[in-house]
Amino acid sequence: MARPIEQDGAVYRRQDSSLWWMRYRDRQGILRKESTGVNDWQAAQKKLRERLNARDGNILDIVRRGEALNFGQWADFFLDNYSKPPIRELKTHAANLRAAKHLKLAFGARRLLDVTADDIELFLRERLRQHIRTKTKSGYHERGPVKPSTVHQELRVLRRMLNVAVRKKLLPSNPCASVEFPVAIKRLFKPHYVTWSEQQRIERHSSQFLGNIVRILTETGLRINKELLPMRKDQLDIANATVWIPDSKTEHGVAEVPLTPIAVDAFRDQLSLAGPGDWIFPSPKTSRHCKSVKRIWRTALRKAEISYFQHCKSVKRIWRTALRKAEISYFRIYDLRSTYATRLSAGGVADEWVVQLLRQGNSDVFKKYSQMKLAMKREALEKLNRRANEMTLGAAQAAPADGGFGTVLVQ
Repeated sequence: MARPIEQDGAVYRRQDSSLWWMRYRDRQGILRKESTGVNDWQAAQKKLRERLNARDGNILDIVRRGEALNFGQWADFFLDNYSKPPIRELKTHAANLRAAKHLKLAFGARRLLDVTADDIELFLRERLRQHIRTKTKSGYHERGPVKPSTVHQELRVLRRMLNVAVRKKLLPSNPCASVEFPVAIKRLFKPHYVTWSEQQRIERHSSQFLGNIVRILTETGLRINKELLPMRKDQLDIANATVWIPDSKTEHGVAEVPLTPIAVDAFRDQLSLAGPGDWIFPSPKTSRHCKSVKRIWRTALRKAEISYFQHCKSVKRIWRTALRKAEISYFRIYDLRSTYATRLSAGGVADEWVVQLLRQGNSDVFKKYSQMKLAMKREALEKLNRRANEMTLGAAQAAPADGGFGTVLVQ
């Protein structure tokens, strides 16, 4: 019988070191000797078992490379390979760069494995005590303190970085899972539900262009910047009342979306406004090119009967103007997506079908978009049974179909 030391390895002491060392053979049978980095025998045995499990899982080289990798190197690798378009939007990459600047200052020289949950919480508290510094011609000036939402964004970027490292087997687990954000974030994910009367007021004070966008968003739940504004005419099928989404925020977002009659009418109105060209929502801005050839470039396109219009990139300004004219407090136009989900829920559509119509991969995101209507809550309170302890078994009966939402049983 072969000696276990040849197959499973062992930990041992070296005369010139106070730390425990380990020896084991890799998948090629080569004997490897390395320090465990600890002076406790139990911890050294745990380190050896991790090495053997990595060897058996054929990820030993990846694990060894991860132990030698520092946070700054991994942050640069992440920004180059997992943050730029087409994997992420350009605006997302810019936000990641801003967050990574502060993260690298705090953890850049540390090994990736040495970043702990306690270190991250200390970093968050330190960032919340800092003030915003702006650079001017006369030097740096300090303004107000850093907003908690800004620090929370940095935590989200760090969580994303370490999640990729865990998936690549460079980390055993993500320390951000044990981090508690020290400040309560207000209104971070609190979408605004648009009532039908508010929507009509917004449409009355909007241009026909923005009115079509509002009706389409509330009837389809499309993402405005990623899915609706870059939409081409060949994606729309008016005859079958569907629209094809070839590129989305997630892989579940790539799908064919059914259209309601209101959405079909809005798309028809927009097609009449769009005119010739490929885009459903064209922009009068030209493509970026050298200023010295702008005039001759437009002339050449006009002679070739080719439209130089791009799709519209943003509607923030006209959206703010429409809300101000309608005397409605500002809210994000993206909240029309949550309005779509809430109206589906209030109409009795099952939660799993709402998730499918939102084209979300995670059902937990449904809680962010759909809000329980106040009328549904009041109906539940009206059916409160204050004599529940005095009832006999089997006295409960189903709620009558009186036009309510039917969310609870009546006693």
